[in-house]
Amino acid sequence: MIKLHDTYFKPFISAEKIDAAVQKMVLDIANDLKDEIPVFIGILNGSFMFVSDFVKAYPKPCEVTFIKLASYEGVKSSEDIKRLIGLTQDLTDRTVVILEDIIDSGNTLEEVHRIFKNKNVKDLIIATLFYKPEAYKKDFKMHYVGIEISNKFIVGYGLDYDGLGRDLPEVYQIKTTQHMTNLVLFGPPGAGKGTQANFLKERYNLEHISTGDVFRFNIKNETALGMLAKSYMDKGELVPDQVTIDMLNAEVEKNADANGFIFDGFPRTDAQAKALDELMETKDSSINAMIALEVDDDVLVERLLERGKTSGRPDDADESIIRNRIKEYYTKTAILKDYYSKQDKYFGVDGIGSIENITVRLSKVIDAL
Repeated sequence: MIKLHDTYFKPFISAEKIDAAVQKMVLDIANDLKDEIPVFIGILNGSFMFVSDFVKAYPKPCEVTFIKLASYEGVKSSEDIKRLIGLTQDLTDRTVVILEDIIDSGNTLEEVHRIFKNKNVKDLIIATLFYKPEAYKKDFKMHYVGIEISNKFIVGYGLDYDGLGRDLPEVYQIKTTQHMTNLVLFGPPGAGKGTQANFLKERYNLEHISTGDVFRFNIKNETALGMLAKSYMDKGELVPDQVTIDMLNAEVEKNADANGFIFDGFPRTDAQAKALDELMETKDSSINAMIALEVDDDVLVERLLERGKTSGRPDDADESIIRNRIKEYYTKTAILKDYYSKQDKYFGVDGIGSIENITVRLSKVIDAL
């Protein structure tokens, strides 16, 4: 993530992917033009990096020049396209290849066609590194396209946000959800996860999403997803991950303006973790950390047996059942620990001590995020 002025941008297209797209465009154009010597014209300011990399890779003789047009104000495409720096050379009967950094609405492209209408060029060829098909509103043909992208503002590789970001070797996409902290909270039975989730929810103004509570709500209220989940449960089958994800998606949608979420009880598997990442990506966000309370097994057993005296839960009263529950937790968590560790998002927190001290330890991790 990067911050330019007061706006956050997330990684979108790597430098390697950009280079591969440029190299392909170079080969395609060189093969099509054969031995003809083209005039490559870059549209300033955005295309300077693209043009530089393109002509350095071009395997045959060519000419290079630039024109400058104004087309952006902040993050919005301006309708008022002005020609700021024009051409001085005679292009009669020459093949002209316009090298554009990005084409979205097509307003700049319209001005380019107006400029070259009376230049008597042999061919006017349009090549753009990035293209937003959803935003394009003109009928002019694009002969070469490097990478098609969604209609969101991007920065980097020559493209700027109010003057910043042109120097970045990769491309970033604007992050529309600017300030969201999303945590996966884990802890073995008896670790006090529920208690800590309530403290963290209040302290950081986050929404606490407990998978168990979500299931119970949907089944009790006989929602479509609840009835679907119940149909699997009644047959003794596992509820498919997609049903659970759809329930979580509905909860996230209910709280679209939240500062973030604490996910409790999900994910449980590698596949579920990937599905949760994909869900948060659709919300223009991500999981920031998996935080796991770490407590010695004997301490957990002691806590649960004590709790069993008042909870009335049979699985809190039998030590062998308790130890099996703890073993099952570690088996599942080990997979997720590896998954989030690879992303540098796993944080183990000592779960022994007073409630207040444990909260302080958890808060230290979250504050550092």
